[in-house]
Amino acid sequence: MRTQRQIVDYSLQKRALLRDLHNGRIGTLEVCDASPYLRNAARFHGEPTEQRCPVCRRDNLTLVHYIYGDELKQSAGQARKLAELPVLAMTLREFQVFVVEVCQSCAWNHLAEQYRLGRDALHADELERGEAVNSSPSGRHRETGSSSHHREGRR
Repeated sequence: MRTQRQIVDYSLQKRALLRDLHNGRIGTLEVCDASPYLRNAARFHGEPTEQRCPVCRRDNLTLVHYIYGDELKQSAGQARKLAELPVLAMTLREFQVFVVEVCQSCAWNHLAEQYRLGRDALHADELERGEAVNSSPSGRHRETGSSSHHREGRR
């Protein structure tokens, strides 16, 4: 999406967590603890991926997009389909998106990335022409997440 900004990628934390899991420093139950709400959000609002679960390797991961922001009011904290985000980005000034990967088989879940969306990032001429809906995820700049391990329910 063209208005994505302040992108934080948590792949380094994921790698460290999986290394600890495979080395026996933490148990499977500590990382495969997706709540029933998160699993339902993955089932009904998630975006399937081609990436296998790094823990059980049975199913492909599903990405769930949660949205937060002052303008969202009672909609804050809801899971949304990826296709809904460009429309929201054109109508709202700014909101935060948290992308969580989930395995339906073993309940693995991990915060994959977070970013901001909204029309505040657009120039006036783009707003007039409505050019913000260009969803090309490749080629965007990513920052490495340096905050502590973030998982659903532990923000």
